[in-house]
Amino acid sequence: MLKISFSSVYNHPLPKGHRFPMLKYELLPGQLIHEGIVDEENFFEPVPLDEKWIMNTHTPEYWHKLKNLTLSKPEIRATGFPLTEALVNRETTIANGSIQAALFALQYGIGMNIAGGTHHAFADRGEGFCLLNDLAITSNYLIENKLVNNVLIVDLDVHQGNGTASIFEENPQVFTFSMHGEKNYPMRKTTSDLDYALADGIGDVEYLRILEKQLDKIVTDFTPDFIIYQSGVDVLESDKLGRLGMTLSGVRQRDSMVLNFGKSLGVPIMCCMGGGYSSQVSKIVDAHTQVYRIAQDLYF
Repeated sequence: MLKISFSSVYNHPLPKGHRFPMLKYELLPGQLIHEGIVDEENFFEPVPLDEKWIMNTHTPEYWHKLKNLTLSKPEIRATGFPLTEALVNRETTIANGSIQAALFALQYGIGMNIAGGTHHAFADRGEGFCLLNDLAITSNYLIENKLVNNVLIVDLDVHQGNGTASIFEENPQVFTFSMHGEKNYPMRKTTSDLDYALADGIGDVEYLRILEKQLDKIVTDFTPDFIIYQSGVDVLESDKLGRLGMTLSGVRQRDSMVLNFGKSLGVPIMCCMGGGYSSQVSKIVDAHTQVYRIAQDLYF
């Protein structure tokens, strides 16, 4: 069965006019049920993650400041969210949702998180709507508990996974791959194991050609036994922050390529949703919905 992590705390209240589309986390589960892709039994609700696993990735100093709400004003500003106890609870719940989805992936071949993909969080700080790096926390949890040996992170959000790359810079057990907009945030990129920077306006055909080539390149150098897929939909032409030219069909083909890549290798895969900032939230939800349908068709 396809198991999907979701909690009502994912849709966190923000000040009026805030540019982050929190509403998508409430709409996406309903859309999946409405389209008949899943039903209620596919969803599970995670609890906040034990801080032991947070400090296995993030520095104790950063975590203590975060949980005690003592980040400085510049540190809070860098995250993009007003800092509250409820927000910290949300972040720890999302992180555990990714871990639990990964455990279901080990059982069923795939598991998914309605949220997650918080790839801008570094070990010692948050940035860009990311406070805790669920990709890194999940990877470290799987490796620490000897559930897997080698994790491949496929990050196809339009923004480079700078925090993830930094965290695993010297860890040979985790291969970080980021394919992102060359001129997009963050302006100062870190170095992943494999980075591919895309020119503004790139469309479906060229994007998919490049992606296929990069995936082939990865498996010549690295043998994963688990894949984490950051399936951000801010690559859409309609995205306010994306600067690329992809269509809904192109995003569907991208997701299908990655999931088929994992399936062909016989490697479990956990998917988290990443970014999406189209003016119409329905376009964001439609784009995210596709990867769940592909997962159902391919695995179940």
